[in-house]
Amino acid sequence: MIYILLACALFVTDGIIKYKVEKNGRAGEILPVLHGKLLLRKFHNTGAMLGMGARKQKRVAGLSILFTVFMSGVYVATLGYKGKGLLKTGLSLLLGGAYSNTYDRIMRKYVVDYVSFPVKNKKIRNIVFNISDFGIMIGSLLLCLSALSEE
Repeated sequence: MIYILLACALFVTDGIIKYKVEKNGRAGEILPVLHGKLLLRKFHNTGAMLGMGARKQKRVAGLSILFTVFMSGVYVATLGYKGKGLLKTGLSLLLGGAYSNTYDRIMRKYVVDYVSFPVKNKKIRNIVFNISDFGIMIGSLLLCLSALSEE
């Protein structure tokens, strides 16, 4: 049950932040937060990671749906196993993020991204993320670690 709550918490938290960014954020405005350690901005990503596939939104949305449905099946099957906490945590984070971003792709036709890092490299500084992206990245890393630890 805790794993389902983790996925739901990620989905809801990211949804609330996206709502507030959409409602209050202005395009082009950059706000430093946490003593300048993060930058808040409003960005609409019409593609996948790093804007890939922005001109093929329907294909990106379709692949997002297929991936999310497939991983949901893996998740449900995995919840029945005893132990496997690393695997279940990874899947929970990955799916919480995938559900949030897929929801955006279906309902908004773009994913709301809102946080970047104040680094000197302008290309990296211009990459904008959301909490779901971090959930997907961390969840994927945990899945890899889980697979390596079982061998």
